[in-house]
Order: sequence, then C-alpha cells, then structure tokens
Amino acid sequence: MVAGLLFLAFAYFAVGQASMKKNEAQTAADAAALAAAQDARDEWSWPRAFDLDRWDDLLNGRDIGTRSCAAASSLASANGAQTVSCQPDPADWPEASYTVTVVTNKSVGNSVIPGTETRKAEATARAVIEPRCRVEEDTRPRPSPSQNEDGDTDETEGRKAYKVACDGEDFTIDPKNLGLLPDLADMFSVHLADK
Repeated sequence: MVAGLLFLAFAYFAVGQASMKKNEAQTAADAAALAAAQDARDEWSWPRAFDLDRWDDLLNGRDIGTRSCAAASSLASANGAQTVSCQPDPADWPEASYTVTVVTNKSVGNSVIPGTETRKAEATARAVIEPRCRVEEDTRPRPSPSQNEDGDTDETEGRKAYKVACDGEDFTIDPKNLGLLPDLADMFSVHLADK
C-alpha cells in the first residue's frame, strides 16, 4: 500500500512538472507572438504621397510580412524556448496577425511516467494588429474656393480634404503637406487573440 501511495505521489508530481512546463511554453509563445506583431506594426510607415487606396490598405494592416518573425524567435529564446513556426496572417483583415508556435528547450524531466525525460512542451499563440483608425473624406465645412485677379480658382483652398478617424480622435490630412502626420504605432493596438 505504501508503494502504491508513493507511486501516486510521484505521478502527481510528474503531472505537475508537465503542467508547469506547458505554462512556460505558453508564456514563451505569447511573448513571441506579441513581439512579432509589435515589430511589424512599428515597421510600418506612411507612403510618401497621398493615395487613398494605399493609405486605406495600410490602416487596415494589409502590409504584413514575415520579416518580424526574427523578433518572435529572439523573445522565445529569451524565455527558454525556440520557435517552431511563425506565420503572418494577412488574410485576417482587418485584423492582421502573427501565429507563433514554440517548443521549450528543456524537457519535462525524469519521472515515474516513461518518456517524460525527452518530452518537451509546445504551445501556440496568436497576436493581432488591430486597426484603430480609418481614412475618410472630411465632410466638415470648408472655406469656398477663392478667385484670384485673373478669375482662376485658388486650388489651395478648394482641394479635397481627408481625415484619419481613430476611436473618437480625428487627424486632418493635408495631401499637399504630409509632414504633420501622427505616428502609425499609435493607430494600431496589439493584443493576444484566440488561435
């Protein structure tokens, strides 16, 4: 009876070890996915010229690439794991995302359950780059175009205006002066999501 109780105690200990290792893997996967998504978001920049379609694509996260998987691998390594796969998911518009799978560097360890000494924990996480903004035509009243001495319309005052609407905060876009745009990193939120 004592031997049976000892076996059960060691078995519960082995299950606890496996659970702890699984939690470590999930933490590493979460951190790696967030790192990839944040790196991708931080790399985006405004196009040099105003193009409504290109800007709309950008603000919907449609320029995601695989170059940010290096950030995922680096953070996975810092958390005692290695990246098994890193996949950008631009098809999830308007929520582009990265799905990362990692495996721990260390195994569960020796226990009374056979095979745990070589068994490593694996986990997957998905981080979403969620747009907070959209480009739309500015419908606020604008001054009417003025005419110069020759009777020509002053295009500076009459040009069409746009705005970037971000969760209640608007930024006016002047297509002829793009030097005063907000930071793109402020226009997206990055968070973990269901796989």
